Amino acid sequence: MKMLGITAIVVLVSGVAVASYVAYDLGTTFSANAVALDGEKSVPPDIGAIKGGVNMLLVGSDACEPEFSAEFGDRCSDPENAGERNDTNLLLHISDSPRRVTVITFPRDLMVPIPSCTDSDGNATSEMSKQPINVTLETGGPKNGLACVARTISKVSGLDIQFAAKVTWGGVMKITDAIGGVDVCIANGMSDPDTGLELTAGTHTLQGYWALQFLRTRHGVGDGSDLGRGSNQQVYMSSLARKMVSNEVLGNPGTLLKLANTVMSNVTPSTTLTSPTLLVQIALAMKDVPLDQINFVNYPVLQDPDDPNKVVPDTDSADQLWAALAANQPIQVAGQRDDAVVSATPAPTDPATTDPATTDPATTDPSAAPTPGATSGPVQLPKNVSGQSAAQQTCSNGNGFSG
Repeated sequence: MKMLGITAIVVLVSGVAVASYVAYDLGTTFSANAVALDGEKSVPPDIGAIKGGVNMLLVGSDACEPEFSAEFGDRCSDPENAGERNDTNLLLHISDSPRRVTVITFPRDLMVPIPSCTDSDGNATSEMSKQPINVTLETGGPKNGLACVARTISKVSGLDIQFAAKVTWGGVMKITDAIGGVDVCIANGMSDPDTGLELTAGTHTLQGYWALQFLRTRHGVGDGSDLGRGSNQQVYMSSLARKMVSNEVLGNPGTLLKLANTVMSNVTPSTTLTSPTLLVQIALAMKDVPLDQINFVNYPVLQDPDDPNKVVPDTDSADQLWAALAANQPIQVAGQRDDAVVSATPAPTDPATTDPATTDPATTDPSAAPTPGATSGPVQLPKNVSGQSAAQQTCSNGNGFSG
């Protein structure tokens, strides 16, 4: 119950940006709880003046919200689960022209140095030489946790992070509902008693609580590890990206306004991210990026020699990723983890099976969509850099449907 598997990359980026594009008057609500980043620099009024690309941190918080305490059981009732962790850490990079988008997932059990941060009382915390990255939100506390996560990931990646945003479990559910759910493909069926997921092979439209449980599932896919879960989330994210640019969302003013209200009421931004003009520029920067140039990448890791349940940075592989981004070169990952994700060859959805998220699940075949915006000459990243583009049609490699 401690993992927030939301990956609101496109929802947050496109949603927040679209929100400003269609509803400037919501800016006051969005700015009310904004967080200043440590050492925050003045951001140019035009994102085109930010050389080297725009970097935005998206953090998923496992905070227990009273409104949803009944759904999350021990997470909210067990004192040992108190606190707030950053169990999803996504660094979104929007390149200089030509625009490309890369979303890097940092696993929660990644062991890294934690720099000194400012806590909620204004005091400097002690540096830590090696701790899981998901302690940083709690280290900074309610007021400065987002800033502490940004400082840590900036140190790991070597990138300046100009913008950041945080969303909770409840926010993920509400945002997913606002766009009418997301279609996910399951290759072999999925069964996970920890999350309550029971999905047959095929395509399912997941909303609200069940979308969140799909994103949180670990034992329902792959080898049951957090690394497999991260790859599973990218199936959802690529489908989400395709939906966000479809007529169902961008072509529907009613859906856009609903999304605007929901995002701005459920996302905590950095103070640099509160300018409506800036958000419109981010929206315009991403608007015409082809799906094959939107990549979801797992930060490369190695097993921690001190703890088999933890991982440490694979800096050699990571350096090749950072170099490609710095040179604004198109990238190609070696592929997803086969234990967690497979190419889309979905079995037909059984119309007699009731989806836990909806009584009328979508049955579209994700392999039928064309791959738009193809480009040539991508940089081949090391095998340890897994992931996929938004143009790739993939399915979660579930552990089977128990019935």
